[in-house]
Amino acid sequence: MTDPLDVAGLQRRLAAFAAARNWQQYHTPKNLAAALSVEASELVEIFQWLTPEESARVMADPDTAHRVTDEVADVLAYLLQLCEVLGIDPLAALDAKIDRNERRFPI
Repeated sequence: MTDPLDVAGLQRRLAAFAAARNWQQYHTPKNLAAALSVEASELVEIFQWLTPEESARVMADPDTAHRVTDEVADVLAYLLQLCEVLGIDPLAALDAKIDRNERRFPI
């Protein structure tokens, strides 16, 4: 049985993957932020010319769903690596941001 997925475990896997290939030297905050932007743009590209209705059905097509899923994974991978390099706990950062937004935008 495999361990359940968790952020820290995924960050360790990403770090081990990079270390095994001697890629850590390239994983600077600047490079990771740039790679994150590129991958986010690749995700946007899938939706670029779709109508709102078409975009809502994007996961119904297996080929497109696979592309979307892969790009989401790439975005998350670079975001988790950036957080690791900068010492940011992504879940705590999101929780704090939601708290601030709840105060900023009351019901």
